[in-house]
Amino acid sequence: MGSQSPTIETRFSLVKKAVEFKLTEVFSRKHPVFPVSLGKPYFQTEEDTFPSRKKNPTPPKIVEVRNSPGSVKRIIKARKIRLNGKDQRQYLVRFKNQRAYKDKWLEEDAIIDGNLYLRRLRASRRTEQSHQ
Repeated sequence: MGSQSPTIETRFSLVKKAVEFKLTEVFSRKHPVFPVSLGKPYFQTEEDTFPSRKKNPTPPKIVEVRNSPGSVKRIIKARKIRLNGKDQRQYLVRFKNQRAYKDKWLEEDAIIDGNLYLRRLRASRRTEQSHQ
């Protein structure tokens, strides 16, 4: 009899360390074998479970309610801020019959008759500069 190597018994089970995918034609140039560590578990979505269910349309974007006509007393200050990588101008608005703690920073298009109040703000700045 020839010598045979003894079998090794362990408590560990062997597991695959790679996953092979059937790739679509778009990915045909990619290698189909990936390490298991790159894989993520698949969770079935409602769309997969119920394909005939109608999707709810996306809710409308919430836009700040414009002020009622005549509620703006004056524009106090202007500032430039960066939102989503773009500079935007905002104006500190004082409302009629409201205290200073209720002042709000709004964009020009959110202020009814904003052009009128902005002209007044710019005019008041010019007169302040000319008196200095």
